[in-house]
Amino acid sequence: MAEVGVPEGQYWFVGAYDSDREPHDQTERFLAEGIWENGFEDRFLDTVKSMKVGDQIALKATYVRKTELPFDPRGHSVSVMAITATGTITANPGDGRKIGVAWTRLDSPREWYFYTGRHSIWKVTPGHWMREALLRFAFWGDAQDTDRFRNDPAWAKRFADVRPKPEQNFEWAAFYEEAATALLAFRNRRPELLAHLREMQERHEVLGVLMDRDWRDNPVPLRDICPFTVMGTFNRGSTPEKRTEIAADWARLLGVTTPAPSSFDGIPLLNSQNSWFFPTAGTRQKDDIDTLWDVFEAAIAAADSSEDHARIRFAAAYSRARDIYRVGTKLTMGLFWIRPWNFVPLDGRSRQYLKTELMLDQDFFMADGTAYVNLIDTLASKFEDPQFAVNSFPELSWTAYLERDGRGAHTETGGADEAPEPDDDDPTPVSPQASYTVHDIVTDGCFLPEPSLNGYLARWRSKKNLILQGPPGTGKTWLARRLAYALIGTKDNKSALRATQFHPNSSYEDFVRGWRPGSDGKLTLVDGPFLEMVERANANPDVPHVVLIEEINRGNPVQVFGELLTLIEAGKRSPRESLQLAYPRSGTESVHVPSNLYIIGTMNLADRSLAIMDLAFRRRFAFVSLEPAVNEAWEEWMSQRHGVAQRELELVRHRFEALNDRIASDPALGTEFRLGHSFVTPPAEERVNSFPDWFRGVVDTEIVPTLEEYWFDDAAKAEAASEALLEGLE
Repeated sequence: MAEVGVPEGQYWFVGAYDSDREPHDQTERFLAEGIWENGFEDRFLDTVKSMKVGDQIALKATYVRKTELPFDPRGHSVSVMAITATGTITANPGDGRKIGVAWTRLDSPREWYFYTGRHSIWKVTPGHWMREALLRFAFWGDAQDTDRFRNDPAWAKRFADVRPKPEQNFEWAAFYEEAATALLAFRNRRPELLAHLREMQERHEVLGVLMDRDWRDNPVPLRDICPFTVMGTFNRGSTPEKRTEIAADWARLLGVTTPAPSSFDGIPLLNSQNSWFFPTAGTRQKDDIDTLWDVFEAAIAAADSSEDHARIRFAAAYSRARDIYRVGTKLTMGLFWIRPWNFVPLDGRSRQYLKTELMLDQDFFMADGTAYVNLIDTLASKFEDPQFAVNSFPELSWTAYLERDGRGAHTETGGADEAPEPDDDDPTPVSPQASYTVHDIVTDGCFLPEPSLNGYLARWRSKKNLILQGPPGTGKTWLARRLAYALIGTKDNKSALRATQFHPNSSYEDFVRGWRPGSDGKLTLVDGPFLEMVERANANPDVPHVVLIEEINRGNPVQVFGELLTLIEAGKRSPRESLQLAYPRSGTESVHVPSNLYIIGTMNLADRSLAIMDLAFRRRFAFVSLEPAVNEAWEEWMSQRHGVAQRELELVRHRFEALNDRIASDPALGTEFRLGHSFVTPPAEERVNSFPDWFRGVVDTEIVPTLEEYWFDDAAKAEAASEALLEGLE
């Protein structure tokens, strides 16, 4: 129930700006004409139509400020909403464009802090203490209890009377915001940034960002730079002390007065080998760097205002910048640096936390500007709930770092000054990843010799695309995943491997890109798993990335790949061979498959429901045929891992080989219908107390049903083959 003094109903807080590219303040016109007008031709029409005669309404202006506040902001920016006039709605013609209002101008604007809304049109209803406090302030003249708001979880990390734990102060945020604001003044003074960077190179040898690359991959001097790359110089894998030195060096040029931070808790880092936000000169478009400056400027403006024209401008700028070669979600890290209380980073750890801990089911990796803004709004609304897991974007980023490491505090090697590790998309994170080699494949339980596996890898590296084919049970998927680990060099880089499965209904729209209904009911262009991996591979060119396609021949591969069938060819893995997709995001967008993206597929030869694969598709792939491998290596593995007696192993091996010979010699079947070693090999982690009992269970539940399917017209033949398998086994 609403508190006394706040009648039930709906109340409106509206902006006074039109929607022009250079918005104009319409306050005087609205007051003089007794109206309020929606400045957008195609937005908020239904919202305006829902306004009722008799509803109370207030004109607002929003901005941020650090000084002349009735409390100590501790160096942070504070969101402010100034109420300039209030009134009552007198007419609504229902066109979604204009309403009549009986306005009362305030003698001077009244400022309200913290809880200021995120849209030009903000509907507020009673029922929550924050909303009711705002309504009493705006329409009944009550004072705001700023102490209560300051100490609410949504703002406590910055403004509370009781300071949070040292690792949750996020004191770095004030410096980052001031540095970004000062950096914006250098948009048309980029030579000064480069000159200072060259001077810094002599003082801080770890910078290493001054050399560009032309289209021949020859080194050339760097002649331009974007703001996020500047900020990135002190947001890479390095010691906190070195980062503080570099940040302080920039502060001297930019005129930043806030001291450079000594703690960087919760900040996602770049990899030192991949710290640019723009492509090298050889692949860079002429507007790429200006586009990054555009989104930098638009982000600051949107963070400092809740007017929708600023949000729309930012969303459009975000979409353009995100599509720059090798930018992608790395852009959100830069946005988080420049306004950490306003933007969510979508580095690997944060994405995982959003999905698994906060249960937000969204394809964050491929979000465009509109989807990103909607995500920010969703999270900001949740932050206002004191029971929500986190209450700010820095806290989200910091918690994601801790959750990913499976602990609630720093490791023993860390401390309050230790920064989070780089994104797990990064090829060289601070925490070294365990290597994985062909030898590890054999150790894991592969019954093929290392030279054969090395040959498969060499062929895959050369051809870029590989298919493992063979009878059922030959471990095609198992081996494909481990070959991918060996190619990548580790099992720990989860983002470098993406598995999917084809089926008869698989389509280009599922795998590459297609239209999908969004949460608002409108169709949205969504990238599929293949383009997701193209983006990841482009963002980390030094790391092999793998798309693993199970049952690749169960779909129609030529149809599913579409024009990418040309681009996956080994000789066409360069930007010069790029093509426009069937569903381009813009008239100029084109895509190429990077040379560090590899495809591996599996194919079950026993599935005769499948059509013969297109020869053009086959030409793009190297093929490896896997055989049932119940051999000496299998016997050694079973003996050492599961303690099976040699007599039992030899007996099962002999019976199993005899069964496969019978299947292969059957004219209705053939070699492709033989059974693979997976049928007679327990999982490595499974404890087998009695191998004969385990094997009987496999025969009854897996092999017998398969044989009955093979010889569906001769039950006696299937039964005899099954009995022969178990003959002599105690």
